[in-house]
Amino acid sequence: MRALVVGGSGFLGGEVCRRGVAAGWSVVGTCWSGAVGVPGVAVRRLDVTDREAVRRLVAEVRPDVVVATAYRTDDWTVTADGAAHVAYAAAEVGARLVHLSSDALHAGRPTPYLDDDVPTPVHPYGAAKAAAETAVRVVDPGAVLVRTSLILGEGSKQIQLCRDALAGRATLFTDELRCPVDVGDLADAVLELADSTVAGPLNVAGPEPVSRAGLGLLVARRHGIDPAGMTTATTTAAGLRRPTDVRLDSSRAVTLLRTRLRGVTELLAD
Repeated sequence: MRALVVGGSGFLGGEVCRRGVAAGWSVVGTCWSGAVGVPGVAVRRLDVTDREAVRRLVAEVRPDVVVATAYRTDDWTVTADGAAHVAYAAAEVGARLVHLSSDALHAGRPTPYLDDDVPTPVHPYGAAKAAAETAVRVVDPGAVLVRTSLILGEGSKQIQLCRDALAGRATLFTDELRCPVDVGDLADAVLELADSTVAGPLNVAGPEPVSRAGLGLLVARRHGIDPAGMTTATTTAAGLRRPTDVRLDSSRAVTLLRTRLRGVTELLAD
């Protein structure tokens, strides 16, 4: 299998690269300003907002599969337009496309979201992820759109946010519920999906919902930190418009995949 991981210098992209190499794949990883830093991975610089540059690289690599993980929370051109460019280039060479999406494209509701629930974004990043999905589905109906949640693991920005809040340097919201997933579990699921024919949106997240504040308490317990100094609030009190109760029902992924998606309590056990 020859794989092109767009966004290989990112947290998830780097893990996909590592596990792809370990599985015996030939892996090319792209980066913009950082470095992939994974032994055995060929590195290419790529600006996903440059449509012709994306087409040239994909035509050069001729991958069997393209894993699209690149995004920027504050940049529509990277998150939405970049995804469209990658999808178009992958389709041109007949490559299988695994597009990484997010629970951030949902607004939040009392019941869990199913795989095919229509996006209801309430902030710019969610809207960009929804637009990216639309573009990918139009360009390549056979692509799989992996809707995931907060990604945990060594070096995770989600864990660092919790540590910052425990030190009083950030705020964790009590009304934002997510289904965190381990970066290794998610990467293994991506590799499985790359070698499958699953198409359309697929929720791939942990089975255990937790609020961001609850995640902070689990991180405190895991690392032996006194949670007394943790700063919390509600999104309403903070005057923010953000997704709130966004729980993903990943039961279909559980039946399709060999990878076990572990819950947050297990991941952050003492």
